[in-house]
Amino acid sequence: MSLFFITGTDTEIGKTTCTAALVQAAAARGLRAAGLKPVAAGQELREGRWVNEDVAQLHAAQAAGLSEAEVGPIQLRTPCAPHLAARLEGRPIRRAEVLDALRAPLHKLDIAFVEGVGGFRVPLDEVAAWDSADLARELAAPVILVVGLRLGCINHALLTAEAIQARGLPLAGWIGNTVDGQMLQHGENLATLRALLPAPCLGAVPRLAEPSPGAVASHLEAAALDRLLKLKDS
Repeated sequence: MSLFFITGTDTEIGKTTCTAALVQAAAARGLRAAGLKPVAAGQELREGRWVNEDVAQLHAAQAAGLSEAEVGPIQLRTPCAPHLAARLEGRPIRRAEVLDALRAPLHKLDIAFVEGVGGFRVPLDEVAAWDSADLARELAAPVILVVGLRLGCINHALLTAEAIQARGLPLAGWIGNTVDGQMLQHGENLATLRALLPAPCLGAVPRLAEPSPGAVASHLEAAALDRLLKLKDS
């Protein structure tokens, strides 16, 4: 099966919606696809049960029969950095637990998109000094970078790309997701990112009134996505 790690230039930039869009796009090409979020922080009470919005969105996007617990095996209630939420809740995040839970459903899939937490270097295990970049390296997974298009995005994107490559991981592609609809020089920023990031652009998403996975998927570049999924040779 194929495995990709999804990271972002920051938190709250639409990384989960972009991951769900990739899942839907892969499924539309006949692949058993799912997005997995092994560590998620922040839950709200809905109809008597605690729900993490990111996990719920990824679970809804897949049609491979995975449970919510398989999509999001470690869910913390407090909406903050996961190592801090784990400390507050007395539930340490351990490397072996994360990797075992993540790998358990992979036999059901042709392709999995593993979403990290926030940006590329978010602490997970305080004791072992283990972070989300280490998780990507453990998986030896090509990385897809979601760039939040707003002021400062070029610097954030290039620094993240450097951090990915410094760990020996390939940057497989990137998605530009507009989080600031009033961003100055939007097109010029995109052109600069296309020129400087060492990977193909998989899509440039405008500011959407209703940013559903389907709406985002409609802005993915089909040819680049097909090459990523190795459905076409060129």
